[in-house]
Amino acid sequence: MTNERDQLRLAVSRQPADFIAWVMLADAELGAGDVAAGEAAASRALQLRPEHPEALARLGRARWMQGKHDDAAALLQRACQLAPQHPGMALWLGHVLEDANQPEAAAEAYRRAHALAPDEAYMAAQRLNWQRRLCDWRDLDALSQQVRGAVAQGNPAVEPFAFLSEDGSAAEQLACARQRASVLAQSIPRLPAAQLRSQGALRIGFLSNGFGAHPTGLLTVALFEQLRAHPQLQIHLFALNSDDGSTIRQRLQAAAGQLHDVRGLPHTAIAQRIRNAGIDVLFDLRGWGGGGTPEVLAMRPAPLQLNWLAYPGTSGAPWIDYIVADAFVLPPALEPAFSEKVLRLPRAFQPSDNTRTLQAAPSRADCGLPDSGVVFCCFNNSYKLNPRSLERLLQVLLGVSGSVLWLLSGPGLADQRLRDYARQRGVDPARLVFMAKLPHPHYLARYQHADLFLDTHPYNAHTTASDALWAGCPVLTAPGSTFAARVAGSLNHHLGLDELNLADDQAFVAKAVALGNDAGALQALRQRLAHARQHSTLFDMAGFAADLAQLLQQLASRHGWRGADAG
Repeated sequence: MTNERDQLRLAVSRQPADFIAWVMLADAELGAGDVAAGEAAASRALQLRPEHPEALARLGRARWMQGKHDDAAALLQRACQLAPQHPGMALWLGHVLEDANQPEAAAEAYRRAHALAPDEAYMAAQRLNWQRRLCDWRDLDALSQQVRGAVAQGNPAVEPFAFLSEDGSAAEQLACARQRASVLAQSIPRLPAAQLRSQGALRIGFLSNGFGAHPTGLLTVALFEQLRAHPQLQIHLFALNSDDGSTIRQRLQAAAGQLHDVRGLPHTAIAQRIRNAGIDVLFDLRGWGGGGTPEVLAMRPAPLQLNWLAYPGTSGAPWIDYIVADAFVLPPALEPAFSEKVLRLPRAFQPSDNTRTLQAAPSRADCGLPDSGVVFCCFNNSYKLNPRSLERLLQVLLGVSGSVLWLLSGPGLADQRLRDYARQRGVDPARLVFMAKLPHPHYLARYQHADLFLDTHPYNAHTTASDALWAGCPVLTAPGSTFAARVAGSLNHHLGLDELNLADDQAFVAKAVALGNDAGALQALRQRLAHARQHSTLFDMAGFAADLAQLLQQLASRHGWRGADAG
């Protein structure tokens, strides 16, 4: 049975002047991840009808997928000028402007798309997601209600990753992911079924766009290095991202049995590379996050496929068999809200790079901090700083005289909006200090000036919490009822610092204020953290590697594997 692309290719070969067929073919090729073929089809359509907005838009989309963001923006802006009432083109323009580093213009494009199609959940969700990133909270409640309502009605248009920022239940997150996966499953052809090997070393694959100086690379690199001590596992990394020249990428290359560069390949080609490598167990290290390829996983290139680490929730996908977690981040009560079977490590599910060393920190003045006073910090991404989270952070400032709140600088006018919000709540906006995004070692060093990390809700600090704890800065959090709201709590729990996991916002503020007003208690807490960092399981990557290796061998045994030395 021929697929849509084959039918369209046949159509244009028979009718090479069929403009509509070329546009549709461009869509199909781009949808399949074949950017070169999509670009060629869009270019041909544009030759047939120069300046046609539909052709310009497809070529712009191809340029965007090639990383040529300025070219893509120019093409999409021209398409929108020629078709100002087309919501889809405004939406694509928003995507392109995000990556072209024009964040406020991207927000305006999304607002335009939503205004043109106010009942379309996808438009509302994209607008909501980007406004969260810009800390632009206009119409926030109404947009959130529209998006959550769409999920409740079974609308598959809402992106599961963005939905994690909504204050919904784990059951809602499952519904969102399952609906999205259902649509994808209907359009993706599966490879012939593969069988787990019965003996010999297990081939374990990891698919990610984060193999470099990226949170995923930072979290996993030391673990992969330790897994070399377990020859019963052969590690294969499948990199969707190019070599960024970082030390992390070099270490990953050295640690893995093989690092496969699959960036830019069509989904079918990536799936075939995984199949050809004989992968037994494939980890999805991106899930529904941006830059991932759920289409590849949907083809079932490996007999067993696992969700772990990068996507903090259920995949909702029939092609993912298991999720790797721990008993705190995913307690038994949450299991009904996960489509996967749950595998639990006897430690925190999140690894970390325990080989890092702290550089000397610049002076407080060089960081924009006052000479004295308690420094509370929250270096989470801006989209996690919703009104509820910021409100409780400001309440802490009001309770600790002379303190400041140190934040990660956000895109566009986000910082100014946060200062304006603080002013409206009676807090001097000068007490909000912003740190520009920095290379990881320089960012990590600055934690030495931070007294206490204040977490967000419903989307916790994840990699950022690990960074803070490694650098000696305690993390205060209020664990919620979803995976994404329990990660920081899991790290505290496995450090033996459960007193930093608070029941609610009121207790969170009270604890932060008490610590901020008691220098002795804060210093004692930091000493306890320093001891726990050395003696708990959280940063023991040799132990993590042993536990993960055992878990994977036990899993494989349940599916017919008899051992590396069998036979």
